[in-house]
Amino acid sequence: MNIKKGDNVKVLSGKDRAKTGKVMQAFPTMNKVVVEGVNKVTKHVKTRKRGDKGQKIEYFGPIHASAVALVCPKCLKATRIGRKVLEDGKKVRVCKKCNATIE
Repeated sequence: MNIKKGDNVKVLSGKDRAKTGKVMQAFPTMNKVVVEGVNKVTKHVKTRKRGDKGQKIEYFGPIHASAVALVCPKCLKATRIGRKVLEDGKKVRVCKKCNATIE
């Protein structure tokens, strides 16, 4: 998976299409990411003890990683990601549009 925690991404499909946000969590085994401000979900929680009230908890649910594209920090466009090996053997991510390395 090419998307990591802290990356800025643009949503490509779904009800929140064209929104941008920061990746808060990444789940590489499930190939999903949680993006801030996208896929808002409401969970209704029952009371546990007598006298307590039930409540609604709102959180951002995970979406599939193929539904988002990384926003290049240099050209500020949603782009696909390539991989490159530098001379010292370090692997880096590369923007497919402007060939800038992404840290």
